[in-house]
Formats: sequence, C-alpha cells, structure tokens
Amino acid sequence: MYRILLVDDDPHVQTANEAYLKKQGYEVLLAKNSAEALSVAEGTSLDAVVLDVDMPGMDGVAVCRRLRETSSVPILFLSAYAREDDRVRGLMAGGDDYMAKPYSLVELELRLRLRIRRRHDREPAGVLRFGSLSIDLGLREVRRGEETASFTALEFDLLAFLAQNPNQVFSYAQLYDRVWKSPMNRGLHNMQVCMARVRQKLELLCPGESYIETVRRKGYRFRSGKDA
Repeated sequence: MYRILLVDDDPHVQTANEAYLKKQGYEVLLAKNSAEALSVAEGTSLDAVVLDVDMPGMDGVAVCRRLRETSSVPILFLSAYAREDDRVRGLMAGGDDYMAKPYSLVELELRLRLRIRRRHDREPAGVLRFGSLSIDLGLREVRRGEETASFTALEFDLLAFLAQNPNQVFSYAQLYDRVWKSPMNRGLHNMQVCMARVRQKLELLCPGESYIETVRRKGYRFRSGKDA
C-alpha cells in the first residue's frame, strides 16, 4: 500500500482526492497548510506528495524546496494556473510533475503510480543482513524475523547508507552531502537527533545489539555483526 500526502487548503479538493485514492488502495494523509505538510513529512515515510501551489503563507513551491532538503519523495504539483512560468518554477524547485486544475482523478492516480514506480525502480534492490537484522532496500523495511520497525524516509536513508558501507566511518559533512543533501549550517543538531532515533529504534528491534557507533569527533559507522 502506497502512502500519499495530500496538501491543499480547499476541503472540497481534499475530499475528492482522498476518496478516489483510498478507493484505489492508497493510504492517504492530509494537510491543509505548509506547516502541517512539513510536520507530517518529517515524521512519516511517504511514497509521494500531492502539493497545491496556491496556499496562504508559505506556498507549495516553498514547501517543495524545504522537502527537497531532506527527501527525494515524488512531488506532484496541483495549480489553478497553467502558465509555463508557473510550471517551470515548480519543476525547478524540485517537483516531479505538474497538473492544472481542473484535472482528471484517473490521470492524477496514474501519474502518481508512475512516479512512485520510477522511484522504486531507481532504488537498489536486495536485502542487507546482519545477524538477525534485515534491511530491505527495495521495500524500504527494517526487520528482525517477522517483526518490523517504522523508520521515516530520512531515517531509513541514513541507516541504509551506513549499512551499505559497514565498518566505515563517515563524518557529519559526508552524511550531509550524500544523504541529507542540506548545507551543514542548517543544523548539525538535527542530524544528531535523527541518528539518535535510528539507534533507539534499532535497539528496540534488536535488544542487546549495537549496530551504530558514534566515533568521537569523526562521525558514525555501522558495525556489522562479525565486527561489532
């Protein structure tokens, strides 16, 4: 089941989009403004975002730029305007697609499905295994036996990157450049908090195991089972 975030300040648009996508089997989350959208995206693993351009306060293009600091989730813009400069502005901000209102719900779902599949096709396939811990890169799941742990998109990306390079130390700057994709001055503390959540979730999933190590004044490394 794909998880979609719908962001629009028009309740009628939200209701129609939500009802149709749920009927097609999607899990749907709602946000009526930029603050709600960013809050949901920060704490939830998403497969795509449908983002209205014209919202009060921070508009959809600005929200897209913020999301692109930490996520590669597909973003589809909706707008009452179909001018070329508006489409270009949205795509230049990091959007993946743009639809003008009014639009076909059938076409909206089709475009979402294609964008999501393309993203999954680009992701590395395979499962990383370290003792009882399995990290499924294709399904983006972290498991121990039949038990799974819920990671946000950014948390999973950080864990997967470290696990694909076991026993190597990566500095904060390297992780920002390769995973976070945001300037260092945007908050070293944010990364430390995120890594702390990753470590806590791993410890709850695999009690007694310590997979992620903080190397003082250097960064982090993922310790494989045989070297942990």
